[in-house]
Amino acid sequence: MIWLTWRQFRVQAAVVFGAIVALAVVLVVTGRELADSYAAGLAACTASGGCSAFLTNFLRDHDAQYYGLAAVTMALPGILGVFWGAPLVSRELETGTHRLVWSQSITRTRWLAVKLGLVGLASMLAAGLLSLAVSWWATPLDEAGASARPRLSPVVFAARDLAPIGYVAFAFVVGVAVGMLVRRALPAMAVTLAIFVALQIAVPLWVRPSLLPPVEATVAITPENLRGIGMSSPDGTARELTIAVEESGSWILDSDTVGADGAPVGALPAWFSECDPIMLTGPPTDPAVRNCFDRLAEEGYRQHITYHPGSRYWTFQWLEVALYGAATLAAAGFAFWWLRKRLC
Repeated sequence: MIWLTWRQFRVQAAVVFGAIVALAVVLVVTGRELADSYAAGLAACTASGGCSAFLTNFLRDHDAQYYGLAAVTMALPGILGVFWGAPLVSRELETGTHRLVWSQSITRTRWLAVKLGLVGLASMLAAGLLSLAVSWWATPLDEAGASARPRLSPVVFAARDLAPIGYVAFAFVVGVAVGMLVRRALPAMAVTLAIFVALQIAVPLWVRPSLLPPVEATVAITPENLRGIGMSSPDGTARELTIAVEESGSWILDSDTVGADGAPVGALPAWFSECDPIMLTGPPTDPAVRNCFDRLAEEGYRQHITYHPGSRYWTFQWLEVALYGAATLAAAGFAFWWLRKRLC
């Protein structure tokens, strides 16, 4: 049974693993250059006393590769679930070839277990190898962008380390289970894709933020932590400030400017419109800049932030893998139950 499953699967495996190995070679070559460039630039800007411009340019210069690789890593679990998982059993049910195997000495349970085990492990290995290569390549960019795009942010988190392995295990087994229910390959592929995409949207929006209780803090607005001023009202008054959390790499869930009474303000005072052009561009030692921040503090304006510290990154990785692992086991259990009780 293992030999038969391998013969049916080897061409698909060769294509996917060949592409991953080729990409990994490119990433190893370019990743070394990227790391050297980052180290040299960081050393130079540190010696000159300021790295803000270097980090901004470094991130901008590699945005296309960074987000392109993230997209590929995020898409692979869904692709394997759709093209490896969904047709794995549904195609045999559609053509009737499963009856030939079942008429031999192989039990239904072993038939499904071999398919799930062999192809499922190959799926996890493929996603793991790609994630490992991309995570290693992106290390300098993740360090440079720890504040602007922390590893806990949804796009980065889903394309790093352990998470893609959990995603692909779930997508593959759900694809198999859906194929057994639908019994036709193309509809099973469409349903599998819809389920996977829905969860990839729902989990980072509503589930992941609640896996651990977030941290809440009310902090002073200072030249050191102000990162942006936006959402101007029709009269030109700023309504929103972006503040950096003290711990680098934190995932900010919510950020509100509050007044002296602790309640969120609808807009900052009118005089602030004269300050915002210089607050982001002027040096912190500039008296005009300092006066603006001092006046905000005197009038009681602060920033209330709800966030997850960057130190929770690996905890969230393991929690997400456990979440998808539990869903994978549930889908596998359903598939075996359906095979024994309802499938003929």
